[in-house]
Amino acid sequence: MATSTGREARVGLWNGFAAYGIWGLFPLFWPLLEPAGAVDILANRMTWSLVAVAVMMLVQRRWAWIRPLLAQPRRLALSVLAAAVISLNWGVYIWGVNSGHVVETSLGYFINPLVTIAFGVLLLRERLRRAQWVAVGIGAAAVAVLTLAYGRPPWIALVLAFSFGSYGLLKKKVALGGLESLALETAAMFPFAVGYLVWLAAHGRGTLLRTVPGEYGWGHSALLVLSGLITAVPLMCFGAAALRVPLTTLGLLQYLAPVFQFSIGVLVFHESMPPARWAGFTLVWAALAVLTWDALRRVRADRLATAGVPLPAPRYDRAAR
Repeated sequence: MATSTGREARVGLWNGFAAYGIWGLFPLFWPLLEPAGAVDILANRMTWSLVAVAVMMLVQRRWAWIRPLLAQPRRLALSVLAAAVISLNWGVYIWGVNSGHVVETSLGYFINPLVTIAFGVLLLRERLRRAQWVAVGIGAAAVAVLTLAYGRPPWIALVLAFSFGSYGLLKKKVALGGLESLALETAAMFPFAVGYLVWLAAHGRGTLLRTVPGEYGWGHSALLVLSGLITAVPLMCFGAAALRVPLTTLGLLQYLAPVFQFSIGVLVFHESMPPARWAGFTLVWAALAVLTWDALRRVRADRLATAGVPLPAPRYDRAAR
């Protein structure tokens, strides 16, 4: 049994690496789809993601969730809203990458945990521990420093962070699995995506199923279709990881994606990183280090409490004695 558990944990860990690794390498893929514009790419991604997910669900026969969901209008409406929010996130991300702002897109996913914490306080009335307040304060200082460094608010990063944070909040309320969520969200946006692709084709501005000698051909169309598969595959890997590894492990793995994105922006696309931007990113990483330390400390305390090991008394209790 121990061997089986260890094997399952390794499978989950590798699936987690695969999911976040693929997400982290996305900046290398979207430029391959040029000269298609960001909205053109987004429409193709939505369309072909639905096709890919439908095939996967057909193979796995995962249809039982549809009928109960259709009988719950509130969950259905929240899912449609989530679809709109993730469409905004995907569109801004694709535009940011293809416009030479890969480093700033990575910043959005670095600060996303801080935005999630802020949502917890403002919307869910959650109480923060001292370390979490410190991390949020450092994160706010980082945004101020980066605003000065960029000469403007880092709006790409902020839109990505807040849209993805909102998406996570909506998904928490809908409570659907990753593959089911993607199926529902892409189905909600499918009419708009296909309508836009038809409009582009009618005006001679689309790139799908068109060839322009010396610019793009059928290989370009194949890559547009592939965008659906590379959207669905990491979600499958993430689902497999979530079933097999602790949430704390997934929480640490999530930083792989922005680390890869940041590295690609600096080392592959040679984006400018003057000292002021390094200072801002260093503050972000410091905030994340505080969050990680606090999360690991909390997990250790919970394990000791579960095992019946008495925790050391807080300092102020000792002083009171």
